[in-house]
Amino acid sequence: MPTVRDFKRYSYQPARIDRCGRDVGSKVYWKLYAIENTIRVAIHSVLTAQFGPAWWTLAVGAKITSRAAGFRASYTRRPQNANPGSSDIYLVFLTDLTEIIRANANVFTPVIPDIDNWIATLDAIRVPRNLVGHMNFPNSYDRLQIETAYTQLPKLIGNLNVNRVPILMPS
Repeated sequence: MPTVRDFKRYSYQPARIDRCGRDVGSKVYWKLYAIENTIRVAIHSVLTAQFGPAWWTLAVGAKITSRAAGFRASYTRRPQNANPGSSDIYLVFLTDLTEIIRANANVFTPVIPDIDNWIATLDAIRVPRNLVGHMNFPNSYDRLQIETAYTQLPKLIGNLNVNRVPILMPS
């Protein structure tokens, strides 16, 4: 299969844009989707086990809570669009998820001993995630950061299983 290169480096051709989109979608985007949503599940599971179902109000700072409320209001004004779910955790960014973990690291550490490594890993994919999320073409370094985070997901979930934390889906 030929190497796909960033369409922005060449003259405009719709086929080049299509190739880039298919490449990013099939090799990168789905991994970011899996990473972010697995992180949401891990956060929800650990904080529910620690604080109960109302963990959001106990463990999330005002800035993130306010941002989520703003997004919730935006979705409420557009009921014709898909609903992201009733849990506010679906309304926040990767940086917010990382901050929730960082702010509650003392709760995560007994369950996920390498939580500091996870914080560093999530910080490392922040820029590549934003590149892809804003429809830009990631380079090989960006792809490696995403791949590294993705391949660590089974270990993250394994820590929950080993420590008997029920894996709970946010609603």
